[in-house]
Amino acid sequence: MATYNDPYFKVFTLNSNKDLAQEVVNEIGIEMGKSSIKRFSDGEVQVNIEESIRGCDVFLIQSTSEPANEHIMELLIMVDACKRASAKTINVVIPYYGYARQDRKARSREPITAKLMANLLETAGADRVVSLDLHATQIQGFFDIPVDQLMGAPLLSDYFKEKGLDDIVVVSPDHGGVIRARKMADRLHAPIAIIDKRRPEPNRSEVMNIVGNIEGKTAIIIDDMIDTAGTVSLAADALIEQGAKAVYACCTHPVLSGPAMERIQNSRIEELIVTNSIELPEEKKIEKLTQLSVGPLIAEAIVRVHEQTSVSTLFD
Repeated sequence: MATYNDPYFKVFTLNSNKDLAQEVVNEIGIEMGKSSIKRFSDGEVQVNIEESIRGCDVFLIQSTSEPANEHIMELLIMVDACKRASAKTINVVIPYYGYARQDRKARSREPITAKLMANLLETAGADRVVSLDLHATQIQGFFDIPVDQLMGAPLLSDYFKEKGLDDIVVVSPDHGGVIRARKMADRLHAPIAIIDKRRPEPNRSEVMNIVGNIEGKTAIIIDDMIDTAGTVSLAADALIEQGAKAVYACCTHPVLSGPAMERIQNSRIEELIVTNSIELPEEKKIEKLTQLSVGPLIAEAIVRVHEQTSVSTLFD
């Protein structure tokens, strides 16, 4: 992309995903905003914006991934700093929105932490949120400011198109992911199947049965995130045992915590395709894992927000 000349357009990164943020500014054709984040000896966060942002449209890129609480505090403090430095608008770009799974009261006396996150961002002074594949679409309604949700499915679908697999069936690992699976299936002109599972406790699931025809087909499991990889490993086993000839898996957010990498390595999954919405350490970049970049997508969305043009038409 050519150099983008607008002195009132600034993009800053915090600590969670600096490589992605750098890719975004390179794609737009601007310099990264100058700022620094330090820690006092007791762990408190100090943010310093090292250039004037008065009257500017400011975009802050920060995934609230592990360590989530550290990254959330950095983001809130940076938003407050921008507000006090007289930024015109403060646009928070959160490729991975942490705490999104706590989006309702499943039991008595539980918090709705995804809503608390929205309240904190708004109170700090955010004017807009741009995120990628929110775990629950109702999170958009938790905010009283505009929320633009970008989608990873087109990027993942294009990868599989180029791969040229035959006899594909797109598999949703649960009932909640059917709409996502349908979007990918439409792009790949393939049927869908659904895995009926129950979850007796967090991070543990049991496959019950498979709805749809998978006999002799190449199955592609799609989810918004993979955390401990228990669900996707069990799903791959069930698909192979019930007649699928090969299993691929993909997700937007590679949380990949705890035993995830070992499970994927030992699973029947041929390849796991993820995006870089979460920065992965080298030890998680195993041979079975392919990481695609959402940098160009986020860059285009940021420019459209700044120029006040449609973001949704990105996915038409």
